[in-house]
Amino acid sequence: MLARILVGILFLITLSTSLSFQSFAQEEITLQSEAALLMDGKTGQVLYEEQGHKQMYPASITKIVTGIMALEMADPEETVTISKESTEVEGTSVYLLEDEEVSLQRLVQGLMINSGNDAGHAIAEHIADSEEEFSEKMNEFVRKKTNVENTNFTNPHGLFNENHYTTAYDMAEITRYALRNDDFRNIVSTKEMEWNGEGWETDIYNHNRMLWRYDGAFGVKNGFVQMSGFTLVTAAERDGHELIAVVLKSGTAEQSYQDTEKLLNYGYEAYDQETLPEGKEFSSEEGTIFYVPREMKFSIEKGAEPEFNVEDEEKGLLKIKDGNDEIYEVYLPKENKESLKKEKEGLETESAERELKYSDWTKWPSSSKARVGLMRP
Repeated sequence: MLARILVGILFLITLSTSLSFQSFAQEEITLQSEAALLMDGKTGQVLYEEQGHKQMYPASITKIVTGIMALEMADPEETVTISKESTEVEGTSVYLLEDEEVSLQRLVQGLMINSGNDAGHAIAEHIADSEEEFSEKMNEFVRKKTNVENTNFTNPHGLFNENHYTTAYDMAEITRYALRNDDFRNIVSTKEMEWNGEGWETDIYNHNRMLWRYDGAFGVKNGFVQMSGFTLVTAAERDGHELIAVVLKSGTAEQSYQDTEKLLNYGYEAYDQETLPEGKEFSSEEGTIFYVPREMKFSIEKGAEPEFNVEDEEKGLLKIKDGNDEIYEVYLPKENKESLKKEKEGLETESAERELKYSDWTKWPSSSKARVGLMRP
């Protein structure tokens, strides 16, 4: 009898604790934005999402694409002559003047830091003949570089057009790609800078207030137009663990910041970063040895133990599980120390190494390990 009583008491305590934690967890992750997503910035793992694949209007976070295209498709030191059309674009501005000559790098700074729509139009005209042609290049660029499928751009700045749309997932993937570029990372992390234009001399301050509000935040862009509501893409890094948070259609700017903080806090509180060291070996069932060519990191729930299994004998597909859930996968080369040495020698820059890290991880369905709440069923 006493044993039954003790078992009953333990059951009630366990149930109470579980319900209390669940209530707290749900309260902490309650968001006000219509769509949101949290992604591991290195691997692309989706750690949390709410309507992450719903098509939404992006507003000025569009400029993430315009900025990275300018840096990759042209020389940042090139001189751009400002057209009359650029000076007439509505919305936020860096007050460019007709026939003013500005470096492309400076235009990207005005675009990403002060959200200058005129700078976006000038970049579009420099790379293409018109906003329309540039928009076509934007769509080609993001599909080729990131394989996103639910995004279509009609302009370089994000002013409303019903055919100008994206998703939280697509913007996270696009941002993950853009952050491989060191110049882009430096620009979006700039809090303030002097702007010495012919029509405007001042200090400009980054419109993304997360740079001041959140420890570890280093970019990237906020936006607003009436139809899109407030939009925000934020990247943060703590102890080498990089996360990207996207929120779309928040009611106010403050709500977008609050939701972003909740997402990032959840990521850092609920997940650890696991490391696969360079040279670590994994064996298939047939006995073939595959190795990790360079150090790799991935997110895993705190307290969980990863399980590894090579399932493709030819391609070396390493699947990694967290209990019963498959959380990510990566292709590994067969054991060949000489190939590893040559590969490392071929990495001439840090950017090249970052690009290799980006391409190492396969694309898995975003539903795998996507979070719809903090508690497991």
